[in-house]
Amino acid sequence: MDFRLPEALEVGGRQWAIRADFREILNILAAFEDPELTEAEKAYICLNNLYADFPEMKTADYPEAFRAAVAFIDHGATGAKGGTRTVDWEQDAPILFPAVNRVAGYEVRSAAFLHWWTFLGFFMEIRDSVYATVLALRQKRARGEKLEKWEQDFWRRNVGICRLKPRLSDAEKAEKERLEAALGR
Repeated sequence: MDFRLPEALEVGGRQWAIRADFREILNILAAFEDPELTEAEKAYICLNNLYADFPEMKTADYPEAFRAAVAFIDHGATGAKGGTRTVDWEQDAPILFPAVNRVAGYEVRSAAFLHWWTFLGFFMEIRDSVYATVLALRQKRARGEKLEKWEQDFWRRNVGICRLKPRLSDAEKAEKERLEAALGR
C-alpha cells in the first residue's frame, strides 16, 4: 500500500510533476465553472496550472493528461457525474474555510503548501458547521426532498449563502438586464 500523496502524474509513459497545492486546484475548478471560457480553454487552464512542465508536453498527450488531471482532482472518485450543482468554491469561501480550518486545526490559507488531497480530506470531514448545514440543505433540495420547518426557516433567513448564484456569461447578463429593463424592473 502506498500512502504517499502524488506529486506527479503519468502521461505518455513519463512522470510529470504537478502543482498539487489546493489553491491551484481551486483555481482550476473556478475556470471549469466560468461560462465565458470554452471547453478547450478550460482544459488548457487545467493542464497549464496543474502540470509544472506543461509547455514541454506533446499536444498528442493532452487528452491523456486531462483525464489524469481530472482523476487527480476527483481523488479517483468514480460513479455518477453531473446532476445539480451544490458546491461553489468561490461563493462558499466565506463559510467553507472556517469549517475546513476547524477540521484542520489551523488556518489552511496561511499554509505555504497544502496538498489537494489533504484539503479534500479536511473538506469531507466537515460536520456541525454553517457550511455543513448549507450543503445538506442544498443537497436535500437537489434531491427534491421536502425541508423540515427549521430547515425552511434557516434557508429563508440565510438565502444569500444558501442559494447558489447562477454563473452567467457576459452575454447572458446583458440579456437578463435587457429583459428586466423591458419589464420595468
